[in-house]
Amino acid sequence: MEMQKLYLLVALAPLFGSAVAGLLCRVIPRWLAHTVTIAGVAVSFIGSVLVFQDVMAGNTFNGNVYTWMTTGAYSFHVGFLIDSLTATMMLVVTFVSLMVHIYTIGYMQDDPGYNRFFSYISLFTFSMLMLVMSNNFMQLFFGWEAVGLVSYLLIGFWFTRPSAIYANMKAFLVNRVGDFGFILGIGLVLAHFGSLDYAAVFAKAPELADATLNIWGEQEWSLLTVTCICLFIGAMGKSAQVPLHVWLPDSMEGPTPISALIHAATMVTAGIFMVSRMSPLFEMSTTALSVVMVIGAITALFMGFLGIIQNDIKRVVAYSTLSQLGYMTVALGASAYSVAIFHLMTHAFFKALLFLGAGSVIIGMHHDQDIRNMGGLRKYMPITWMTTLIASLALIGTPFFSGFYSKDSIIEAVAFSDIPGSGFAYFAVLAGVFVTAFYSFRMYFLVFHGEERFGKSLHGDHLGDHDDEEAASDHHHGLAPGQKPHESPWVITLPLVLLAIPSVIIGYIGVGPMVFGEFFEGVIHVDEAAHGGMAELHHHFQGATAMALHAVQTAPFWLALSGVVVSWFFYMKRPDIPAAIQRRFSGIYTILENKYYFDKINETVFAGGALLLGRGLWRGGDVAVIDGLLVNGSAKLVGWVAAVIRCTQTGYVYHYAFTMIIGLLLLLTLWVRV
Repeated sequence: MEMQKLYLLVALAPLFGSAVAGLLCRVIPRWLAHTVTIAGVAVSFIGSVLVFQDVMAGNTFNGNVYTWMTTGAYSFHVGFLIDSLTATMMLVVTFVSLMVHIYTIGYMQDDPGYNRFFSYISLFTFSMLMLVMSNNFMQLFFGWEAVGLVSYLLIGFWFTRPSAIYANMKAFLVNRVGDFGFILGIGLVLAHFGSLDYAAVFAKAPELADATLNIWGEQEWSLLTVTCICLFIGAMGKSAQVPLHVWLPDSMEGPTPISALIHAATMVTAGIFMVSRMSPLFEMSTTALSVVMVIGAITALFMGFLGIIQNDIKRVVAYSTLSQLGYMTVALGASAYSVAIFHLMTHAFFKALLFLGAGSVIIGMHHDQDIRNMGGLRKYMPITWMTTLIASLALIGTPFFSGFYSKDSIIEAVAFSDIPGSGFAYFAVLAGVFVTAFYSFRMYFLVFHGEERFGKSLHGDHLGDHDDEEAASDHHHGLAPGQKPHESPWVITLPLVLLAIPSVIIGYIGVGPMVFGEFFEGVIHVDEAAHGGMAELHHHFQGATAMALHAVQTAPFWLALSGVVVSWFFYMKRPDIPAAIQRRFSGIYTILENKYYFDKINETVFAGGALLLGRGLWRGGDVAVIDGLLVNGSAKLVGWVAAVIRCTQTGYVYHYAFTMIIGLLLLLTLWVRV
């Protein structure tokens, strides 16, 4: 009973902080707003640590808190499922959120919406906790939609800027496309399984392994395949997989702290968590797993290519997020759910560190985000430099760093997989290693090494829609001539240091129990008879140290190293080479610069098609049928009848007598016939 109260405290503490900071945002002082929200998230984090220890001691929980609604044979509950997967997600979400809350004190100190911002990020934390702690699809959907709503508010936080409003509307609409598929999947679950409770659904799944349904015509479709693909469409929207990825780079319009919160540990990983939680269903459909793997492979490789040409420091990190989410999705498709969650966890720390490090650089550069205007920041911002280097090394999979253990495990799991599409996926994740190392260290070298290019306005005020941190109208972009960058205050550097620690050690500590141990036993289900890749991978694991030492003999290590070396040579020694390549392959560069024309296709085909359809319905339906035929047409008919009848109104008595006689004759004729 005590633990159940703790579960409620973990979920509701951020909600309390959000309510105080939000409802009283105009009356309470700033220090109170950040104190109450940080205290709420800190309580939630401490509670998550206690819950994690309790789960490690062998105590799990699956029960309802209260019944929300009962209709007919169906009951809808709010309840918690606390196991090793939930406890891991709770720890990651609350820790990263706590770091972001502390960081925000320094980052948003000049912003007039300070209290409102703290309210939003605390509400976001509550929504994410409700999502990961749920024991049923209804509560999962509530958390799913709530994080979507709050992300809309956060991306458009600076609502006076048209680019921010465009970005948050785009994020909201693209996620609605994914959520339509998601709710169809949930509807299929309720219709065929008779319950939305995870345990009941998973227990009944084997009975429906061969069940089919007719979507159209006589064609029979596997129920579980259709259900899983519908659920995965929801994950594609939330976790930004091709083609529903287009919202994520534009969401950089929000302040940097929410970039770290949304794109590192929370919202974008919700889809990965959901598919892992649904592993008993996905394991019964090789077709669904194949779809998951191929979509993830396309995202991992092709979104990485886009990171190469970005000049906005936050967009480089955003495209690396897309690529890493692709890696996680590939792991899901290979039935390596535990590896996907492990990479989700390691990625949360080093990607939050990268985003917050980028924010620190932006502050030091007086809100200039173009990496071409930087250079040599290492001596001015030593803490930001070192923590960003650690995050970059973790991202590219350097042995002994956290990202190495999860990323290499994904590559090996795909190598051992025999699911259709695994060959292409293996090529994509392997090539992605070089691409990731290249664009990550391109950014690192251009920002922290080489000649100092700030204060010279080499590229002018070219940021346009990409200027991000315009919290107040008097913010200028870039350093004035002669001005030097500066290290950020401790409220910004402390979260960087605290995030750098797990970015280094968490992989070494976690790879044994989480990937190859019994950490997720009974929580994540893998059908080893059909999908034996993880079992094969297990045979090759000799320990975390041996894995790192063996890495120097493997292709990923040398691909990552070559990516770093090529990046250093191109941007530190021979910057004329990238410019020459750009000129030589201008066609490819144009395609990358236009992001494969996904936005153009969406605007022309889907948005344009919707406008054409709307215009056609307006002209054909509204103007022609409703206004023209029904409204104006009926008026004209009445007018015509009235005009005809008016001809008989002459004022002569004999005309009226004649009309009466004719009428009487007609009535008699009808009466005789009847």
